[in-house]
Amino acid sequence: MLKHLFIMIWNKRKQNFLLMFEILISFLVLFGVFTLMVFDFRNYRKPMGFNYDRVWVVNFDNVLKTANKDSIILFYETLRKSITAMPAVKEVCFTNNNIPFGNATQQTGVNQKGKLIDQVNWFLADESYRNVLNLQLLEGRWFNRQDAASPIKPVVINNTLREILFGQLPAAGKVIGDQDKMRVIGVVQDAKYKGDYTVPGRALFNRIDTGDYKYTNKILIKVTPDADAAFEGRLYKTLTNALQHANVEIEHLENKRKTINYFALVPMAVLLTVSLFLMINVSMGLFGVLWYNINKRKGEIGLRRAVGATSQSVSGQLMGESLILATFSLIAGCFFAIQFPLLNVFYLPAGIYATAIGLSVAFIYVLVFICSLYPGKQAAAIYPAVALHED
Repeated sequence: MLKHLFIMIWNKRKQNFLLMFEILISFLVLFGVFTLMVFDFRNYRKPMGFNYDRVWVVNFDNVLKTANKDSIILFYETLRKSITAMPAVKEVCFTNNNIPFGNATQQTGVNQKGKLIDQVNWFLADESYRNVLNLQLLEGRWFNRQDAASPIKPVVINNTLREILFGQLPAAGKVIGDQDKMRVIGVVQDAKYKGDYTVPGRALFNRIDTGDYKYTNKILIKVTPDADAAFEGRLYKTLTNALQHANVEIEHLENKRKTINYFALVPMAVLLTVSLFLMINVSMGLFGVLWYNINKRKGEIGLRRAVGATSQSVSGQLMGESLILATFSLIAGCFFAIQFPLLNVFYLPAGIYATAIGLSVAFIYVLVFICSLYPGKQAAAIYPAVALHED
């Protein structure tokens, strides 16, 4: 029976080529969609790594023109005390543009034993930064005021960078950097600073010193649950009085998280829309081809019924032809899809590609089965006498 199906498909190869090509294109589009979905789903399941609840962001223009270190330190310490003195404020820290759920990203590189480790997210942080975002320490400690006198610049790294630099060995106390020496004083849990659907990546935190304040234009404020719009108005007034001639804006990390997640899902929505229209086109094409075959092959079907073929075997023949056509297309599609993990095209784990291939194959088979189900039943319902009489 299987040999007979292959012979029939081969005899109609020109007619079936377009349908097989449509199934192939559909598989490749589905492979892309499922790859993105599996990638986003895996990232979404990972812990956020920090707490963004009731954390507000103050954006301001750095208007300090003085180069006097004492004046700079005095200004920021006075500003910190003014904010902290407000009843609804729990913690305050200063940082640079690279904040959670922000549009800006600042990166650096680390030269270690002659090898450059690049694309390291670079953060400026003070002693209160960890408390504001509730970062989880895995080893070592966070910055303190005594680090200002350290002969080697202290840094905190995340777990991903620790594994790249030291594998599974402890990192606290070790020196990194071939030229610019830095001492690792702590390791924090990986954090998804760019939204729920992103990879944490590598991260390195530098302690803010006097020279770094010229890059400081963000304040992260941890507030209490009773902080409302009225308190936000009082906070804004306090900030504008302290930061004269500067543009001040207050944002909530929760709202910034929703925005950045929305933009992360836009590519998936576009791919889903394209794949939906493509699936509809393939379904209509497959349904039409099967319907046309039934009308053209009534004599053949009637003859098979006359010699004793059951309705199930007739229906199974049409469905089998459709599934074999799909199999040919999927073999070709899998050949192209397997190249992605082999060539490491987008530097994604091979398991993501394997899952996407499996889901795409299953989806195509289910689609072909559903599209051939009703035409198969229609073919099985043909009476031998009527079919032979019409032929």
